[in-house]
Amino acid sequence: MKILYISQYFPPEVGATQNRAYEMSTNLAALGHQVTMMTELPNHPSGIIFKGYRGRYRMEEAKDGIRICRSWVFASPKKNFITRILFYISFMATTIFNSLIFDRQKYDLIYATSPPLFVGVAGVILSKIRRIPFVFEVRDLWPESAIELGELNNPAIIRLAKSLENFCYRYARALIVVTKGIHDRLETRQVKSQNIFLIRNATNPEQFYYIRDEDLKDKLGWNGKFIVLYAGIHGIAQGLENIIDVAAMLRHNEAIHFVFIGEGPEKKAVQIYAAKHNLQNTEFLPEIKMSQISKYISLADLCLVPLKKKDLFKGALPSKIFDYWACGKPIVISVDGEARQEVETAQGGIFVEPENPDAMADAIKFLYHNPHEAKRMGDNGRDHIHHTECTRSEAAKKISLILERCCDVV
Repeated sequence: MKILYISQYFPPEVGATQNRAYEMSTNLAALGHQVTMMTELPNHPSGIIFKGYRGRYRMEEAKDGIRICRSWVFASPKKNFITRILFYISFMATTIFNSLIFDRQKYDLIYATSPPLFVGVAGVILSKIRRIPFVFEVRDLWPESAIELGELNNPAIIRLAKSLENFCYRYARALIVVTKGIHDRLETRQVKSQNIFLIRNATNPEQFYYIRDEDLKDKLGWNGKFIVLYAGIHGIAQGLENIIDVAAMLRHNEAIHFVFIGEGPEKKAVQIYAAKHNLQNTEFLPEIKMSQISKYISLADLCLVPLKKKDLFKGALPSKIFDYWACGKPIVISVDGEARQEVETAQGGIFVEPENPDAMADAIKFLYHNPHEAKRMGDNGRDHIHHTECTRSEAAKKISLILERCCDVV
C-alpha cells in the first residue's frame, strides 16, 4: 500500500512527536508499505531552520526505507499566537501545494498526525482532491488543551478552531487515538465509535534501554549524586516551576540533584525561576539526540513525569513513561487518571498529586532512602512494557491492519 504520511514534526528535530512519526513510518515501511513523509524543514523548537536546510522551499530525502518530502514553513524564534498560527498555516499551505504540484505519485491513503490541527486540514483537502481515504491520528485534543491551559481565549477563534476540528473528524475514514481518555471524549462528540481505534502510546526498546556510561557520568560531574531527571519539552502543560519548588525544599540534601534535559517555550522562564531561588542543585541541559538520550536516562536514579492539575490531563498517557521504563527507571508521576492507573498497575513508580511540591518531595526522599524499592519499581516498569507489548513495532502492526481495512487492501 502506498501511504502519504503527514507530520509537521520529524527528525532531525528531537522530541516525542518526531520520534513517534519516524518510528511509525519506518515500521510501516518494514511491513511492506511504500511510505512518503510530508514534513517541514526542521526548525523546532528554536524556530530557526537547521543548517543544511536553509534557503530551500522544498527538498527530498530518503532514509531508512521512507521517502521524505520537506516543505518551507514560516519559522520564528519569537513564540506568540500570531507566529504560531503563521507557522501552522504555512505548513498546511506548502504541504498541499507541494503534494499537488511536485508529487506525481499515486497513493492509496493519507495518514495525518495531529497536533497541530492544521495537519489534519491538509490531509482532508488532499484526500478530497486525490480521492483517497483519509485517516487521522489524534495525539492530543486541540483546541481543548489550548483552552484549558489559557493559550486560547478568543471566542471567535475558539469557534473557528472547533469547526476545523470537527471538519477533520467528519471526513476521516478512521480516527486513531493514543489514550482511552481521547477515545472517550470523541465518543461524546457523536463520532461513530466503530471509526475510533485506540493504539496506545508506546516505546522502542531498541532505542530506549539501559546503558551505563561511566565516562559520561564523570564528564557530567554526577558521581556521588542522586539524579532526579526530567527529559522532554519545557512547555506550559508540564508546570516545571513546581519541580523547582521541590528542588528548593530539598536544597539542604547536597546529594539530590535535579536535571532538566530539553528545550521549549517555557525553558527560559523556568531557568529564571530557579535562579531567583539561588539553587545549586538544579542543572539545565540542551536537547540530546535520540541516539544518545538512553545514556542520560540510565544515569538517573529516578525520572519525573509532570503535568498541570487539569481535568483534561486525566486522559493523558505521556510516552516518556514507557521510555523511562524501557531504561529500567522508576518514575514519580504527577498526572492523575489514565497515566496514574498505568503506573500503579505496573507498580513502576509513585503517583503524587499534580502541582503538589510537598508530595513530590516526599516521594523523592522515599526513593532516595530506599534504593532497593526504586530498583524494584524500575524493573517492574520494564517488565510491564514487555508483558503488555507497549512497543512501537506492535503499534505499527495494528495501524497497518486499520489502514488496509480502510482501503480494502489485503
